[in-house]
This record gives sequence, structure tokens and C-alpha cells, in this order.
Amino acid sequence: MQSKGLKRKAVVVLLLGGCGVGSIAQGEALPVVKVTANKVAQTEQEVPASLAVISGETLVDAGASNMGDLARYAPGLSFQPFGQSGTALPVMRGLTSGATAFSSSVLMLVDGVPVVAGQGFDHNLQGVERVEVLRGPQSTLYGRNAEAGVVSLHTRQPDAGPYAELEATLGSRDLNALRLDAAQALVPEQLYFGVSGEWRQQDGFVDNLTRAGEADDRERKNGRLRLLWMPTAETDVTLRYGQLHYRDGAAPWGPVGSNGHDTRRIDSPSPGSNRSSGRDISLDARHALAPDLTLRSITARREIRDRVTQDTDLTPAQRFAVGRDQRLTTLSQELRLERQGDEGQSSWVLGLYGDRDDHQLQFEQRNPMGTQRSEATLEAENLALFGQWTLPLGERWRLTPGLRIEQSRVALTPRGAGQRSERWDDVTSQLALQYRLGDDDWLYARYAEGFRAGGFNAFSAQSDYPGYEPEQVASYELGIKGTALSQRLRYGLASYWMIIDDMQVQQVIQPGSVQITNAAAARSQGVELDIDYLLGGHWTLQAGLALNRTRFREFNDLSGDHAGHHNPFAPDISGRLGLRYDSPQGWYAQANLSGMSKTYLDAANRFSRPGHALLDLAGGYQQGPWQLGVYVKNATDRQYDAVGLLNGTIREYSPPREISLRVGVSL
Repeated sequence: MQSKGLKRKAVVVLLLGGCGVGSIAQGEALPVVKVTANKVAQTEQEVPASLAVISGETLVDAGASNMGDLARYAPGLSFQPFGQSGTALPVMRGLTSGATAFSSSVLMLVDGVPVVAGQGFDHNLQGVERVEVLRGPQSTLYGRNAEAGVVSLHTRQPDAGPYAELEATLGSRDLNALRLDAAQALVPEQLYFGVSGEWRQQDGFVDNLTRAGEADDRERKNGRLRLLWMPTAETDVTLRYGQLHYRDGAAPWGPVGSNGHDTRRIDSPSPGSNRSSGRDISLDARHALAPDLTLRSITARREIRDRVTQDTDLTPAQRFAVGRDQRLTTLSQELRLERQGDEGQSSWVLGLYGDRDDHQLQFEQRNPMGTQRSEATLEAENLALFGQWTLPLGERWRLTPGLRIEQSRVALTPRGAGQRSERWDDVTSQLALQYRLGDDDWLYARYAEGFRAGGFNAFSAQSDYPGYEPEQVASYELGIKGTALSQRLRYGLASYWMIIDDMQVQQVIQPGSVQITNAAAARSQGVELDIDYLLGGHWTLQAGLALNRTRFREFNDLSGDHAGHHNPFAPDISGRLGLRYDSPQGWYAQANLSGMSKTYLDAANRFSRPGHALLDLAGGYQQGPWQLGVYVKNATDRQYDAVGLLNGTIREYSPPREISLRVGVSL
């Protein structure tokens, strides 16, 4: 067994030999990373699924301030071109999300609280300690919105205090930002209070010739309060409340025919605005029934006000425009029992989950024939019973079965029309088998099912508001994870094949007219690689690669036969290569090269965003309580416009290079 282990590690060293530079000091090792991807604490290597973990320190130093910035550090995760703050439509393993479905294929969790739609799928990443990006279907544990994966944000808790951090940022296009993050014990060892807030303002980069200014200025204000009560050693209760407000201009859109760096400009008397906002409140309670048994309850309410106006021809005539004024409210409740077993013992999770959506939808579309307005109420209810069990089988084998029984109901009530409703019952399962190759090395095989609920096209031009069926995914995955080189190297390699039935595809009939339909079938297959490598002399290398091939097997619509075409918005290749140096004298430098291949914007594959690579640089110094940092996003000023959004009518301009200076103090 020892000989086999040496041979395996030798292969890893040969594969990565070109990555290393410099000598490696004796005794250096990567820190152990604990995650809760399976709702119990495990090391990163023990999770039988493809997983990337990004530290909060990396994101802060890079000036990351939204989910799009995060995606540069998580290969396999990307977002559709959209251009409006507060809405992000994630893409993972070739599966996409529709803005008018009000349901996402990737679930986001913020300290365990679910974000179930693209509207509100945003976070400024302030106070984030780590982000876990779990790839592949996770519906057994997380439900209908996790058929492609889960993005879980873990923020710093107030019991880590007392602390107070204040940061100011100045940068390109008159960027001005202030951030505060502080916590204090109100009653030592029992009651803690935390507060964080941000104000951020920046000029746009799309010149509006009519109004002699930028069309796409940005302003964001948000704040969060946290109260942690620990009445006993066995119990803790956390109350969280947050608000977020956008005061933005229009999306960075232009006419599809414009091109080049010198034509980021439009000619519109009223290009649009974004006055969206959100608020959320949650109560997270834990009680240890025994040293290894915990009861946890998470109750949450999220409300998103999606309020946008947008010119879509971007000429003085203003023949086409759209407007939204939507209130999206979701109430969710999870109750689960967790057993955290020691080494060699079983761990399991058993839980109940329910949520209710109550959405008030208003949509307006202007064209040369006049203005059409649509109003509707969309209600949805979900109830689920789920469980997962990790069972050791001897010294080296582990078996992890899981099951979720879920019922979903959707009801659409358009103004002036009768209600349409539908109910679906679904059972999703997963089974993972692991074999321990060494102390930290695991080989695994995993079968998992995913489920995304169906719905109705609330803004369809058709009077019957056609529905679409649930999307079903069956995934087969093989992987290996572990450490090598005296724990200076951590690696994960996964290969998967997915069968997708009744695939949900978003189609744009014309600007403002969007419809979701079901493609008959599709296949997705790919490979994912993640590497953390501690080089000598305080250098760290991180690399990742995600290869994906998602194609329609059968799909016909009015525009033709799309069999063999790419699924819109799903790149075949994405990856990153990051290098960081941490000096013993308190300064650091880091570089991150990220990119993706050509991405198509429609089912016919006529319109696309080009493949591109982006270089981000950062450096800084800390002396006592003071920190000074500088970062450069898109250092080479690469332009990668999405040409042909909204059925070929819109070009979304990509953001130019951004240079900023950060000054912070810890009190």
C-alpha cells in the first residue's frame, strides 16, 4: 500500500511540476479547510463532490464587490450577461437560469438563508470569511433551486469580536466607497452585537450623447445588523436583518451595431434607471441535544423590489422600452437534526423544509404600436422532507445515500384572467461511494438527481400564459481529492456526465417578450480541476479549470431545429490561475488570470460573447492597525461585449479597466 501511495503522489508531482518555482521551506503546509457543504462539518477533501473554496481575504484584497467578481475565482460558475444591479443569473455545468422564471438553477445561501431567484442573487461580499462553491446537483439536501450547484457564503460572526474596521476606496470613474464592519459584546460570553454597512458610488462607462454624461452610473447602499444570544453553552440564537438599495442609471447596453473601445456610447433622452431594493430578516437557532447531536432551525423572510426602466433601442426615437415594478417575497423555514460523528463514526442530517413565494408582478413594454401593460400575482409553495447519511464501511470505505421528497405548487393569476395552477411531486436521490487512498486522499463515485420546478410564462404575448414542465437532471460523477507533497498541495479532480430532460430554455421573441419553453432533451459532460499549491518562500498558487459540453439532443421551435447547438450562456471552458506572495514584513501581492471560451446568447447560436481572459492585480501593506491596498481589475483593458442580447437587438458593453486605492483601519 505504501508503494502505491508513493507512485500516486509521484504522478501528481509530475503533472504539476511546471507550476512550482523556488524552494520550499521545511514544515510549511496548507491550512486545513473545514466546510459545511453537506450541512455537517467536514474537511474539503472528505466531501464526495466537486468543490471550490475561496477565502474572504482573497476577495477583499482583489476589491471584489459583487457576485460577478466572485465568479473570476470560481471556475465553472459564471453569470449571464444582464447588466442590471441586484439581478444575477447563474450558470453552472451548462445549466442556466431565466429571469422570468423567478427560480434559479443554482442556489445561493448566505449563512444558511436561501436565495431562490436571480432577482436578489447578489451580495457585496463584505465580511465574508469563505465561499463554498459546490458543483453538480445538490437537490437532495437543498431542493429545487440546487439542480446545478450551490454557492454558500459564510460571514464573520459577532462573537469573533470585539472588532471595528473602517475602509475607504477611491478609484477609476470617480469611484468612492466607504465600508464599516464592527462587533461588540453587550454581555460577555452571552450577547453580541454586530453591524456592517457600505456606501458605494461610481460613474458609468457608457457615454450618452443626448444628455452629455454617462448613462450607467452606479450607487449602492446597504447595511446589516446581527444579534447573537448564547444563553447556555448548548444554545445559540442569531437574529440578522439587512437592507440594500440601488440608485443606478441604465444597463450598460448599446445598439447591436456599435463596436470598438471608442463607441461605448448611446444617444437616448431617457436610457433608464434601476431603483431596486431589498430587505431580509432571519432567525437562526441551534441547540445541542448531545455532544454530537444538534437541532437547528432557520426562519427567513426576503423581500426584493425589482424596479427598472430601460430603453431598448437606445436612439433619440425611443421606439422600444421596457419597465418592471415587481415585489418578490419569499418566506422559508428549515428544521433539521444533525449528527456530527467522530472519525470512523456515521454522520447524518434529517430535516423538513418549506417555503412560500408571494410575488406581485408588473411589466410594461413600449413599441411603435403603443404601450402594453401586464400585471399578475405569482404564488408558489414548496414542502420537503430530506435526509442524508454518511456511513463508514470499514476502515477505508464510506457510503453516503440521500433522499428528498418534495411537493411544489405554482399558481399564476393574471389581471383580468383566470388563475392557472399546477402541482408537481418529485423524489430526488443521491448515492456516493468513497474509498480512502491515504490519510487525506479520497476516490469517489456519485450519482445525484436534480430538480427545477416548472411554472408559467407570466409575461407571454399569448393569452393562455403557457406553462413549462419541471427540468430533471441525472448526474454521474467520478472524482479524486486529497493532498500531496507533505500537505503543501491540495487537489480535486472530477469528471461528470449529466442527462437533462425537459430542459428549460429562455427565448426572447422580441425586446420585452420573453418565454420559457422546454427543450426535449440535452446532455452535459465535463471535467473540473482545483489546485492549491504552497510554493516556497511565501508563495501560493491556486488554479482551476472547468470543461463543459452541453448540447441539445432534440429541440425544435419556430426559428428552426437546434439539435447539436450549445445551450445559451453556457461556456465550454472556464478557468483561473492565481499567484500570491505574503511577505513576513506585512505586505502582499497577488495576480489572478481568469477567462472563458465563446458563449452563445440564443438557442440558434447566431449571437455570442467572445472568449476572453482577464488579468486582475492587487498589492498592499499592513502596519499596525492600518492597511493600504491597490487593485487593478481587467488590467489589460480587454473588451468582451455580448453582441446580440434580446434576440439580436442589444450589445452589452463589458466594463473597462478599473484601478482603485483602499485605505483601512482596524480599531
